[in-house]
Amino acid sequence: MMRRIGVIGAGLCDPDTAKIAEKVGGMIAGRGAILYCGGLGGVMEAAAKGAFEAGGVTVGILPGSKAAEANRYIKIPIVTDMGYARNVILVKSCEVLIAISGSYGTLAEISLALKMWKPVVGLKTWENFKGVNYVTNADEAIEKAFEMLP
Repeated sequence: MMRRIGVIGAGLCDPDTAKIAEKVGGMIAGRGAILYCGGLGGVMEAAAKGAFEAGGVTVGILPGSKAAEANRYIKIPIVTDMGYARNVILVKSCEVLIAISGSYGTLAEISLALKMWKPVVGLKTWENFKGVNYVTNADEAIEKAFEMLP
């Protein structure tokens, strides 16, 4: 079975953050894992783009009711029509999550992951959370995420 790594983060992000997320996505695919994300824009789209362009499998857990809402790099859209409640499905589906940047939605996903005992790697995201493994760059994020797989 392929490994399942989630990338969570801001729905809107600056070009530097997008570049980091794209690199993370590409490295996830390069190691043969499936990239899971929320399927929309920002960090989610950049990570999916990296994985897609590296030939990987991308899954988007969508908040709305239409598969067409997914960004163009999502190969497998999961339509939930659940809004933010879809975060539970995203977190539960992953073995490890990498949080890049983010706002309150990312904070909620980090909290859910910690509550479900899922490993979380933090890169330029919410700080000072017990249980989050903070790193400073994309390479460290990937190394830590794969090291923490169950």
